Amino acid sequence: MKRWLAVVIGLAVSGSGCATRQPWTPTVDTYGSSRSQYVSRDMEECRRLAYQASGDAGAAGAQGAVTGGLVGAAAGAAIGAAFGNAGRGAIVGGVGGALSQGAGRASQTERAYQQAFVNCMRQRGHRVIN
Repeated sequence: MKRWLAVVIGLAVSGSGCATRQPWTPTVDTYGSSRSQYVSRDMEECRRLAYQASGDAGAAGAQGAVTGGLVGAAAGAAIGAAFGNAGRGAIVGGVGGALSQGAGRASQTERAYQQAFVNCMRQRGHRVIN
């Protein structure tokens, strides 16, 4: 049973670690802008700065999956013990906790990245639409 729990949590961690940052780029309106010639340069600099500010979504997802898996396994084992099968409860709770926490942390990091990117572009004088 412990081997199954380790395998399932390992798969959940590796799956949530695959939630790496997509090549998202904000839409910039350059019409009538005196700074339109600097958009490409500013995009690259802001992309780097936003990544530094928000961190790695894959690492955050993996960390969340581990934490969620452990908490979920403990809760699942406790509930499973009440119904006569603590091992099965630990597996179900571990998988559920790992998937939900891993996806949640990766999504939160992605939103922080996008917000930092948009803020950087706006601070450089660009009109960002999204």
